[in-house]
Amino acid sequence: MYRWYVKASQRRIIAILIYYKKQPAPRTPNPKEQTKMANFFKTFLLGELVKGMGVTLKNFFARKDTIYFPEEKTPQSVRFRGLHAQRRYPNGEERCIACKLCEAVCPAMAINIESEEREDGTRRTTRYDIDLTKCIFCGFCEEACPTDAIVETHIFEYHGEKKGDLHMTKPILLAIGDKYEAEIAKRKAADAPYR
Repeated sequence: MYRWYVKASQRRIIAILIYYKKQPAPRTPNPKEQTKMANFFKTFLLGELVKGMGVTLKNFFARKDTIYFPEEKTPQSVRFRGLHAQRRYPNGEERCIACKLCEAVCPAMAINIESEEREDGTRRTTRYDIDLTKCIFCGFCEEACPTDAIVETHIFEYHGEKKGDLHMTKPILLAIGDKYEAEIAKRKAADAPYR
């Protein structure tokens, strides 16, 4: 067979005609040429089955990665962000001063706050709602709060049968905070050196 190769230089084009011999394709062994003994071992000893059982035995003694969820739970970080809660001071007064920073910083606009001024001149919330169907659990509200009034707890197992069940109002948030205050304080203390 002949093939043209063209090489271009600055002043002229050189065309070279090269003869090359086509190489034959490599020969594949014919199945009929295999010995009868090889066919016997291949057919009756089931090499693929033995390989598969080897993989099964290797994985049988390996460490299990499955966690049986309701009974077993994975460890949580102290920075885990779950259900929201509002905290109180030790004297029982709520911490929220109605600065509305959490409402302003919320990217999903899930927080709704209404406030009024008290007789002593301080502001307190009359309404504090979080719509969990909008919330993206980013933690910005917790970081923005100057009094640590709003926190995200370790609770992630909650549900609602209707959309309104996931609308957290101030009394619900305060009840969650009262119930888990010891654990919230412990997690805050564990995370304090890193903030």
